[in-house]
Amino acid sequence: MSIDWSWLADHTGDLTALTVSHLQAALSAVLFGLLISLPLAVVAHRIRPLRGFLLGMSNVLFTIPSIAVFVLLLPVSGLTRTTTVIGLTIYTLVVLLRNTVEGLDSVPARTKEAARAMGTRPLRTLLTVELPLALPVIMAGVRIATVMSISLVSVATYIGDGGLGQLFTDGFQRGFPTPVIAGIVLTLLLALAADALLVAVQYVLTPWRRKRA
Repeated sequence: MSIDWSWLADHTGDLTALTVSHLQAALSAVLFGLLISLPLAVVAHRIRPLRGFLLGMSNVLFTIPSIAVFVLLLPVSGLTRTTTVIGLTIYTLVVLLRNTVEGLDSVPARTKEAARAMGTRPLRTLLTVELPLALPVIMAGVRIATVMSISLVSVATYIGDGGLGQLFTDGFQRGFPTPVIAGIVLTLLLALAADALLVAVQYVLTPWRRKRA
């Protein structure tokens, strides 16, 4: 399987635009997934009877095929980027919600009791004690959700918005492998770069782990 290097040189602008579009869709889904999963995880952590229901619902949503999700959303949001982001956000919830709950569960009870003994209000304890200590587990979920979203953006090609996935469609339809190879390589590089960046962010946000190490 040969690569047409001249085609790559002639389409540098298109490849850049598709890469940026691909990344925007994936990161938007992770951001919205975090905004939804964080309060739900706090509820699941604090109110045990709701824990199984919330985690179970996220698992059910995750079992729906991605193409079916996009198709079901079409009557609501149409052939738009909104449909792509909503669909991807649904898939991030199962990872982000579960990891956030597990992260909160991992905070030692004595630490929370000490915060309460010092007169710290529940909300402040959550923001300054529980979430920071749960951050490593939460960030593990964010990394998985980000890589997963980057890989799933291509599926949105079926509704006309798939970022680098458009290269796959173009290459397969024309029997021309260069766009397909370019799409695969760029998707892989995006996933690796995003994961490395998140590792760096976690390193900066958890200085106490560096000191302990």
